[in-house]
Amino acid sequence: MYKKLLSWSNDQHSHLPWRVNRSLYVTLVSEIMLQQTTVQTVVNHIDKFLEKYPTLESLAQSTEEEVCIAWKGLGYYRRARNLLNAAKEIKERFNGDIPVDIETLKSIKGIGDYTANAIVGIGAGKKALAVDANLERVIARLFAIDVVKGPKLQKEIYRRFYDKEILKELTNKNSRKLNEAFMDLGRVICQSRKADCLICPMNKSCESYKLGKVDLIPNVQSKTVEKHDLELLRVVVVKNKKVLGYVKSSKQWLHGQIEVPTFIIKSTDKKIVQYPKAPSKLKNLMEGKVSFKSSITKYKITNHILEMSEKEFSKFFNSDDFDFYKKDFDNVNFTTTTIKLLNKVL
Repeated sequence: MYKKLLSWSNDQHSHLPWRVNRSLYVTLVSEIMLQQTTVQTVVNHIDKFLEKYPTLESLAQSTEEEVCIAWKGLGYYRRARNLLNAAKEIKERFNGDIPVDIETLKSIKGIGDYTANAIVGIGAGKKALAVDANLERVIARLFAIDVVKGPKLQKEIYRRFYDKEILKELTNKNSRKLNEAFMDLGRVICQSRKADCLICPMNKSCESYKLGKVDLIPNVQSKTVEKHDLELLRVVVVKNKKVLGYVKSSKQWLHGQIEVPTFIIKSTDKKIVQYPKAPSKLKNLMEGKVSFKSSITKYKITNHILEMSEKEFSKFFNSDDFDFYKKDFDNVNFTTTTIKLLNKVL
């Protein structure tokens, strides 16, 4: 049933670096990297990361700041912290040997259900199903599973898999290849907004295709997300070629990264606590200054940039809350927005 799919996947995608140099450690790194980003982005960064951290032990001995710097370009830095936490715990609890039991893996901080199944099914090549967004969509369509997309659908897929209602052909011998092939199919052909069914190697077996329901499965319930307008003041203070900034706390967006002093001018969200309010006395100084747009989560942001000297800054703010950082984007973990604004004014 899956011969055509496996052949297509192998011909088109066997060159991916984490498949060429497959190991449990490389699987752990690559699968966490691949969450919430594109394959090409990971292709562009994984070799450099593995060059710096070739083993789990070398990663476990590193600091959060160092790992986040090495992670630069991959975004969503919480994944980098999850990877570091997992490496440290594996070193402490399992003497650096990555377990290949799903429940044991899920007990490790930083490893969730998907990553555990990926390590077992892809890294170790043992019978397991790594249900990411691509597998969720592909399997739902392949077997016409009309359940609301999300946890309910994933739970139903796993139930049918463990009850041997679907994918009985997945074994220890083909687990790695079949999981990878499903991922490739969902990424390239069986996409969420466009499914190229005519060229799909699984079209003769796909129940949704036979029923003309490909566009209806998975069953997606639309969510209305309220967007808020947010105006921020970004203050740039430079001294001896260093930039004033602060490390974002665990309760803030982009935890662990460095941002210039930032304050709220105006927001339609009255409950926002990410930044303190800007002093009203500064509003007159902002007229005619450089500004640019950005966005994060549910906020559409207008960033106003104000350049000040250290002496001027201390009149309005407590300088003890900030430190000076070298303007080195390769070795200092500035936020993307901070890099963008510094490139505009410096």
